[in-house]
Amino acid sequence: MASFPKDIQRAGFGSGKMRSALFTFFIFILTSGRAGGRVVTVSQGPLVRVEGQAAALGCSVREYEGPTEQDFDWKVLRDDRWLQVISTFDLRFADQSLQGRVDSGDITVERRGPASVALLIGRLRPADSTAFRCSTPSTDAVFQGNYEADVRLIVIPDSLQVDPSPPPAVVPEGGALELHCNATRDVLPQAYTHLSVSWSVARETGPEDVLSFGPDGGVAVGPGYAQRYTDGELRLDLPGGGVYGLVLTQASPGDGGVYTCTAGEWSREAGGAWQQILERSAEMGEVQVTPTAQSLAVSVGEDDDITLAVGDTLNLTCSVAVDYPRSLRLEVTWLLSSAPGASPAPAEPRVLAQVGRDGVVKGAGRPVGLTRVEPGAFQLLVRGLARSDSGLYSCRVRAWIHRTTGDWYQAAQNSSHPVRVLVTVKDPVFKVLLLDKETPQFSGDPTELECQVRGVSGLGAARLGVSWLYAEATPGDVIAAGSGSVMATLDAEGTQQAGQGYEDRLGNGELVLYRSAPSTFRLRLLHTHDTDMGAYSCAMAVWSPAPPGWEKGPEVHSEPLNVFWTAKTPRVSVAARRLREVTSAGGTFEMSCQVTGQNLRNPGYSVLIQVEERVGGRTRRVLSLGPDSVLGLEEWSELDRVVLERTSAKEFRFRLYQAQRGDRGFYSCTVTAWTRDPAQTWTRSVSGQSNRVPVAFADKGPVFNISVRSDSRRVAPWETAKLQCILTTLGAAPSPDDVAFELRWFLIRPQDADSAALVASVDRWGVVRKGQRNGSSDCGLERVDAHTYTLSVYSSQDSDGGQYYCQATPWTRPPTGVWARGRDLTSSRIYLTVDFALWDSMQRPLLVGTGVALAVGILSVLLGLICTRCCCRDALQSPQTPGPQDLELDPLNHGPLAAMAMD
Repeated sequence: MASFPKDIQRAGFGSGKMRSALFTFFIFILTSGRAGGRVVTVSQGPLVRVEGQAAALGCSVREYEGPTEQDFDWKVLRDDRWLQVISTFDLRFADQSLQGRVDSGDITVERRGPASVALLIGRLRPADSTAFRCSTPSTDAVFQGNYEADVRLIVIPDSLQVDPSPPPAVVPEGGALELHCNATRDVLPQAYTHLSVSWSVARETGPEDVLSFGPDGGVAVGPGYAQRYTDGELRLDLPGGGVYGLVLTQASPGDGGVYTCTAGEWSREAGGAWQQILERSAEMGEVQVTPTAQSLAVSVGEDDDITLAVGDTLNLTCSVAVDYPRSLRLEVTWLLSSAPGASPAPAEPRVLAQVGRDGVVKGAGRPVGLTRVEPGAFQLLVRGLARSDSGLYSCRVRAWIHRTTGDWYQAAQNSSHPVRVLVTVKDPVFKVLLLDKETPQFSGDPTELECQVRGVSGLGAARLGVSWLYAEATPGDVIAAGSGSVMATLDAEGTQQAGQGYEDRLGNGELVLYRSAPSTFRLRLLHTHDTDMGAYSCAMAVWSPAPPGWEKGPEVHSEPLNVFWTAKTPRVSVAARRLREVTSAGGTFEMSCQVTGQNLRNPGYSVLIQVEERVGGRTRRVLSLGPDSVLGLEEWSELDRVVLERTSAKEFRFRLYQAQRGDRGFYSCTVTAWTRDPAQTWTRSVSGQSNRVPVAFADKGPVFNISVRSDSRRVAPWETAKLQCILTTLGAAPSPDDVAFELRWFLIRPQDADSAALVASVDRWGVVRKGQRNGSSDCGLERVDAHTYTLSVYSSQDSDGGQYYCQATPWTRPPTGVWARGRDLTSSRIYLTVDFALWDSMQRPLLVGTGVALAVGILSVLLGLICTRCCCRDALQSPQTPGPQDLELDPLNHGPLAAMAMD
């Protein structure tokens, strides 16, 4: 056979390699518009997990053709065989040996996207330590790429143990707190794991992380401990042998709580990421950090008042008791303040002497001296006392703790209770007598007492002041003079001061103090309560001028005076009687509640109407009327059917209109008596309940029954399904004009078996309402006869399948003409199945595939024509190539190339 001319060979058309290269170039051009094919990937392994724990194996696919949502199959390697585990498409995909774990939910598949799923194993077993394979069925036009991928799972035994050492139960503030935890696990050569240890503390505000030691050796500190870790107060102790320690060098009160040690076992995944495969916690115990303020106790040896003469020496000792950590130092200060009642009182107590935390004494000297006589004991000496040295002496102690950072902070402060020191001269001598001017007979009556001073002389510029005291007592008790608490005082300038608990009564004028004569004082209680019964006394004192104010002298007490009366128990009785009886549904019930009160002063009454379904049954609150005639609807929803009014001061009337079957029961009245206090506030006194008045009438209404029916329980897609709800009447049927129905259709879908969706409803007036449906199907509800309602589901789809049932509420009208609502009736369920539309699901993929194939074919032809016109024209028409007139036509091929091939 003749060969190509040399000039054509040089052009490349006579070379087999060049033809192969051109064909490869065409194929590359045709396929360069799409990727290299389907790619299936799984979690990078091997994955190390713990026996008994859960595991999740991810699988995804990309660069695929076909539907957006892809299906996945999982297999497991057992004894050199791949066993089927689970599939997103085939519910019976699992091998018989694994079907039990799939049915129980121990092995499931979770879709995490259209092209990704995860194989979930609830409790790993040793047999799960093998390879798992994820594969995807092909939906591509061309079979390219990989359609399955394997991942290795290593299941190790659960050997993690946490054994904490119990911490000290009590730690003083500023002391050290050490928490040790022993965490171990078995080390396996085929699956080396790492440990992490963390500490947390549980308080009333919730759990809080303290410190964590990670598997990579890093330390993470909780948000509230970062600065303390930086300052060195919080540190990690690693003595070895599986023991991990946490040390707080200076515990604070906020560090108390229940501490927990948590150990985690970690595995390093592909790519270097850490994965926690097991966690175990152990409660170490509760730690209480005793605040220094709680243990700091300060006292002065003298418990009673001290009376000294001018020129004497005062000797007081301050005793300090506290839990001493090594970093604690004390600062002791002696203070002098004016006694209560002194006028004017100084703004701040006066500092007499002080010992600083460094042991240096400040402010001491003649005539004041301060020395430390023994650990925790500080002595104060004041020589040459004057009357101005009278007052309250107290010892203030501040506890300071030295921080690790070098600074000091005040941990606690406490003061002793003050010791009253009185520097006196000779005082006048007199007697105090207490008389009763007006005594109460009942609670609420006024009380007036008079305090007289007899035998007083030599007052000069001095003035008298009085204090009134009260002590709880019962008839026959002997109360010592001066016993009780101060109610109020009246000083030399006539200033009133209320005692604790009497501020409001003195402020609103219920408690009155005044001077009726130069040596006579009176106390008046405008309203005496039962709690005011007891022993009263008064105390007189001489106030001497002491610039810039007054100085109070010793008090002289009167003998106690008992104030008692016979308390009478208030009572309320209530009688209920029927005024109008209900004989049939729709009638009116009326009841009267008559109140009788005893031992009550100007009471107001409130009433509550209650009904019991049966004697001893559930009680329902109907309506209430307050003492101010405020009407309140309680557990009743129809205010227009009940009325409660006050017809007189001691009578109430209750009416119930249009009584229905559900209103039957036993009605009663509960009446509460109220009294007003001086602030015009109602105070509850006593309550009483009436007898029960029954409301019972015969109910001769009809009895209804409900059922559902369907001619066909299986329909094809886009067909109409019809379901019928049939209501029947048992016994005497009422007139059609005297009965009406409310009807509702519900659907329970298989994917949402716990809730029912409302499909359609019609009320007793014939108004139809429809529930929310899908976008392509509709439904209709019609009443085909007096007792039959038909539900039509048009253009049925998969979402319309499920259990249907209907619910009806009958309404009847008795001869009284008032409509009465019956109880709800619920039918049995009927299952409707919508067949799967295979052709509809395949139409779109077929159309898309055909369109893509046609487009690729047309593009291939166009690229071939362009390449032929552009790449081959110069080679055929070069000067060395014979022209068309020099070529012979092949009788078969009729082309110049065929002629050249035969030359």
